[in-house]
Amino acid sequence: MKTKEQILSFIEKQNVAFITSIDEAGFPNMKAMLMPRKIEGNSFYFSTNTSSMRVAHYQNNNKASIYFYNKGRFRYEGVMLIGTMEILTDDISKKDIWRTGDTIYYRKGVNDPDYCVLKFTAKTGRHYSSLKTESFEF
Repeated sequence: MKTKEQILSFIEKQNVAFITSIDEAGFPNMKAMLMPRKIEGNSFYFSTNTSSMRVAHYQNNNKASIYFYNKGRFRYEGVMLIGTMEILTDDISKKDIWRTGDTIYYRKGVNDPDYCVLKFTAKTGRHYSSLKTESFEF
């Protein structure tokens, strides 16, 4: 079984994260995102538009999952984390993950009302590699 450190090391090497929310009808919705801007313990921080459909989903139901994978030439590895998603709009959280160039997405800068932070907190997970799947507490 992989350690938490090994799982985080794997996650940090990936280029894409898939996040899942639950819509108004109770169905899962998945979206590819840029990798988390920050990983701290079992929390993962993403930037997004406050006006997005995903934010509306999380406001109604904070249950979420995120998925990371690597498809190598001969080997596939994936990690799914299950937990909750918070929407952060405070200045400290927004400034913490802001990057130069984000004005492409948020024209009014770090204080743009259409810019917010998604904070995912993992509770459990599943790791797949070499035809084996293991569940773990995070």
